[in-house]
Amino acid sequence: MLTSTNSSSPQVSQFILMGLPGIHNWQHWLALPLALLYLLALGANLLIMITIQHEPTLHEPMYHFLGILATVDIGLATTVMPKILAIFWFDSKAISLPECFAQIYAIHCFFGMESGIFVCMAVDRYVAIRHPLRYPSTVTEAFVVKVTGFMVLRSALLTIPVPVLAARRHYCSRNEIEHCLCSNLGVISLACDDITVNKFYQLVLAWILLGSDMALVFSSYALILCSVLRLNSAEAMSKALNTCSSHLILILFFYSGIIVLSVTHLAEKKVLLIPVLLNVLHNVIPPALNPMVYALRMQELRLGFQRLLSLGE
Repeated sequence: MLTSTNSSSPQVSQFILMGLPGIHNWQHWLALPLALLYLLALGANLLIMITIQHEPTLHEPMYHFLGILATVDIGLATTVMPKILAIFWFDSKAISLPECFAQIYAIHCFFGMESGIFVCMAVDRYVAIRHPLRYPSTVTEAFVVKVTGFMVLRSALLTIPVPVLAARRHYCSRNEIEHCLCSNLGVISLACDDITVNKFYQLVLAWILLGSDMALVFSSYALILCSVLRLNSAEAMSKALNTCSSHLILILFFYSGIIVLSVTHLAEKKVLLIPVLLNVLHNVIPPALNPMVYALRMQELRLGFQRLLSLGE
């Protein structure tokens, strides 16, 4: 559909999300595993949130951050999965421009929030291990509220220009996006006018949010590792490493996924399916994986699950 604008060319009124490039004819077979992953992500993260809320022993900063991460994971998965499943099952490919720009904003915002929460969790473990005596007075509930609020506000404000700049472009002819979701670069590549500013801000945002967060996270864990290796007690060393390893597994998976996405995007014109598929999976696998890693590696959380489930029997 086209609508008239002040420009000499008409403006499209909707985009068409084509799905996974190259496999349109049988992409619906992927709907079931993706739906199961989505349900797993919803169920597991809700279970973590309820368990942390219900168990007084889990009312500690580390678990509060975990509950916030679970909330962000639900938001991230829900931003994209219903539309993807609608495309695969019902061939519902059309999406209006405002809906598309809103999805672009939500995806960037939740990714920024997740990255910010990982920074908070790294700082929490840094203080707990490097300065254990100061931990109770430093990492308080007020501290958790302040740093979480800052990370949410930072992500919410810094990502606003991404959809705003995309909306200012003129889309006059092509409206088919070779993707299952509204990725910023995929959308602005359809614009008829110059997108240099859009690409520049996307790069700046990546460096400001993800680049700085990665530097802080890995610096924190490098310092933590140095402290752990200086511990005289093997038991204390094992406990510290076990607590941090679950965080580090998820952090490595999250950031390595983003790096792989960035690298494969450079070869997008040659192998379009790979970056698109990785982008879809990166929106649903981490939310499904995070609760399982914590449930397997954190004894206090496992005990909380058991007590909560025993109440329902």
